[in-house]
Amino acid sequence: MVDFMGMMKKAEELHSKMAAMQDELGNLVVEGASGGGLVTVSLSGKGDMKGLKIDPSLFKEDDISVIEDLIVTAHNDAKQKAERISAQRMSELTAGLPLPPDMKLPF
Repeated sequence: MVDFMGMMKKAEELHSKMAAMQDELGNLVVEGASGGGLVTVSLSGKGDMKGLKIDPSLFKEDDISVIEDLIVTAHNDAKQKAERISAQRMSELTAGLPLPPDMKLPF
């Protein structure tokens, strides 16, 4: 027989842990870099840009498109790192729960 009270308690605990994890991810800052560190982007764990650093040597070049490409690449690098950390923490949080492997949380 299914223990509904036990399942409800686990669901409550999961909800509480997920809320705490979301707060933690909001405070997390990851850095992404491109051009061998010439451009660095800082993002929150939720993907909000927190900072941008550009090496002054890039401003000696006439082609602004290089700088723009490096910024986009650094942003994407930081975003991928934030997503990996988020997925890892969610996996740790839901370990042991009978969830389908392709199910993404939060819903």
